[in-house]
Amino acid sequence: MRGQFVAPSEPRGWARRIRELTGGSVGGSRKGIRFDAWRQVVVILATGVFMALAGPFGTDHGTLAVRLAYWLGLMSVGTVLANSITVLAVRIDLFERRPWLWAVVVGALISPPLTIVVWLVTGLVFALTLRADTLLGYAPPVIIISMAMMAITVLTQRTPAQTHARAADGAPAAFLARLPAKLRGAELWAVQAEDHYLRVHTSRGQDLILMRLADALGELDGLEGAQVHRSWWVARGAVVGAQRGNGRAELALKDGSSAPVSRTYARALRAAGWF
Repeated sequence: MRGQFVAPSEPRGWARRIRELTGGSVGGSRKGIRFDAWRQVVVILATGVFMALAGPFGTDHGTLAVRLAYWLGLMSVGTVLANSITVLAVRIDLFERRPWLWAVVVGALISPPLTIVVWLVTGLVFALTLRADTLLGYAPPVIIISMAMMAITVLTQRTPAQTHARAADGAPAAFLARLPAKLRGAELWAVQAEDHYLRVHTSRGQDLILMRLADALGELDGLEGAQVHRSWWVARGAVVGAQRGNGRAELALKDGSSAPVSRTYARALRAAGWF
């Protein structure tokens, strides 16, 4: 049974800026990289417990309690380092719509300082002699675990691709030049993938364009919107309400059509006030 339409809310001013930088908005930044505290906690706990039980890399010598403290502590330190680097990357506009590149670069950057931390903590926890010549021996397992953790982060924190309006004097979105002549100058409301084509929903009607949605997302930058489903991009200003049916949210658009919201993106879109 479908619910009632609810007008979407829009974060404003300083509240919106805080959400963009800390992860409350879609992607947690304008670049599709976000922090989800609860998911990070779950990943740290699950991975830490698994490593403690498995006792890899010679850590099986300690008691279970010691191994739990050891692995959970190291996972937490690694997460703090990764988040710190991500904040810097967001501020200097790196890794736009390239989460896997972000994962590789961040994993590589956190590995050297984390190797030193692991070397020190392992020596203290397991009463080992801290010898400089053993430091490099910790690097390979640290790199492997760091890359694995970054991969898990990407897989568990998928976020919708976003596009953003530019200043009034900025160049228009490149995608608008692809609109058929009869739709030129219209307000673009949504782009829907249909096989090898895109159905464009505008204030002057609909038409089809031969193009992939993945390619269109890069050309839609300049318009405020987001990918709400694997086959839909929706302009923020085109949404007039939201409804829920069959356990899934849908966005009502100005032209009377409804865009489905993927469960993959629902949480981030809801946090950004789309519905």
